Amino acid sequence: MAGDAGCGAREWLAVDETAAAFLSRSLSTRPPILLPPPLHRAPLRPGNVVEIAGPSNSGKSQLLLMAAVQCILPKEWEGVYFGGLGKAVMYIDLDCRFDVLRLAQILRKRITQGCGSAHPPSEDFEKDVSKDKFHSFQDALFSDCMKRFLYVRCYNSSELIAALKSLNSQSEARSKVLGIGIYFLLLDSIGAFYWIDRAPQPTTESKGTTLSFQSITENVVQEIRKFLQLQPVLLLVTKAPTYGEGITTSNDFQRGSSKYVLDDSTASRYSKREEEKNSSCHEYMPSAWQTLVTHRIKLQDLAQEAGLSSEQDNDALSVHTSEWVHPPLNTKEKFYIKDDGVGFIQ
Repeated sequence: MAGDAGCGAREWLAVDETAAAFLSRSLSTRPPILLPPPLHRAPLRPGNVVEIAGPSNSGKSQLLLMAAVQCILPKEWEGVYFGGLGKAVMYIDLDCRFDVLRLAQILRKRITQGCGSAHPPSEDFEKDVSKDKFHSFQDALFSDCMKRFLYVRCYNSSELIAALKSLNSQSEARSKVLGIGIYFLLLDSIGAFYWIDRAPQPTTESKGTTLSFQSITENVVQEIRKFLQLQPVLLLVTKAPTYGEGITTSNDFQRGSSKYVLDDSTASRYSKREEEKNSSCHEYMPSAWQTLVTHRIKLQDLAQEAGLSSEQDNDALSVHTSEWVHPPLNTKEKFYIKDDGVGFIQ
């Protein structure tokens, strides 16, 4: 027995692998995932947890939808290249703001772009293929993509934990039907139940467990870790800032609330100072969540930074900024989100 063990160890040590061979083997096992801008700056792989932080209207949910489309689109369909991953996605909606029409719009736009690049109008594509057949091709691809999109809505943290517990079984069931498991796990947004979970005082049940916000978060993290160990997926999570009691933003003054009746100059100075304070996205999640996150990107709406409203400048509202906090890339980029995707502004 000891001799066999020693022989096995010597055989393992005798294997010589070059750095190039190691990198080739590692990349083939877990290749980097191509995502739409600005998520493409950091090399992401299955098993990573990416936190997309930012205030409202900064483009967080839109990036999730575009990442979902990138995942469910096939790389190639009947000879037409689309550049997708052809994998399954599970979208867990916590703030009940999921827009299926927006998802369909983005997906159909990507399908139309792929068909247009394969058959430009200059080649008289419609002379060889009728319009009905062309639309049938698009509808068939659209239906095939939507089969790989799974949607779950949770109304409290208990439902979220229950959904996370069933991830592995749902992934296995999906794998039996489509031959592929869940590859992207999208969670929008992690702080949706922050005040609900913090409202009651921690109470102890008969089992001795403390139902506090920290313990709930630890249970969520534990279930996510279990699933990542069984099946490595890319987890994209949005996180909106939360404001404590007594903190006021410029939106409070714009609504004309009677609670904050100040003169224009005082309100202007106060709102500007508070906007700068709150734009830093104060960390409110427990340490258990912070240790789970491997990558973090912060988004901001330029209109909010400039103090503009939707009536003042509609074009400015479509421009956002992105900054990678972890890993720090020391760059702050401007981008826009439209129906045809994300583009950078130089």
